[in-house]
Amino acid sequence: MHSMLCEHTAVLVTKMKIRTYSELIMYDSFLDRFKYLKLDGQVGNDTFGFDRYLNQVFYNSIEWQRARDNVILRDNGCDLGIEGREIETVYDLNSRNKRRRKTSNLIIHHMNPISIEDVKNRNPIIFNPEFLITTVLRTHNAIHYGNVDNLSAGPIERKINDTIPWRR
Repeated sequence: MHSMLCEHTAVLVTKMKIRTYSELIMYDSFLDRFKYLKLDGQVGNDTFGFDRYLNQVFYNSIEWQRARDNVILRDNGCDLGIEGREIETVYDLNSRNKRRRKTSNLIIHHMNPISIEDVKNRNPIIFNPEFLITTVLRTHNAIHYGNVDNLSAGPIERKINDTIPWRR
């Protein structure tokens, strides 16, 4: 029984693709980077289940905040680190105290799925920028659920007088 389990585990490990930032930046286009990162998950699959509190503790930790800041700087605040796809900061009105609040849909994505054990044991790989990339919620969801239609079109290329129809 033990040898069968080891063989099965070895097969799973060899089939799993480890994604890295070093490989990701070899792709120049946004779509190619998306295809490299795509996970083809399914909506509704649990990741942390009843241990969801671990997720919150992890993402609020000082170690994570430092790693997150470093990745944002490295990627210049751009979606998948692609120049020209800067992630905008949005200001919204906080209804409770009527003050403007700075928000963003910026997310740091783990290129390889993390486990409860990784979080509990503070596995260094979950903080390593080699396995992290800056993205937005829309791209992040497309990576997880494989729907290329969810990706934003990207920046609009402007032309002279394109916003003034009577001058064309």
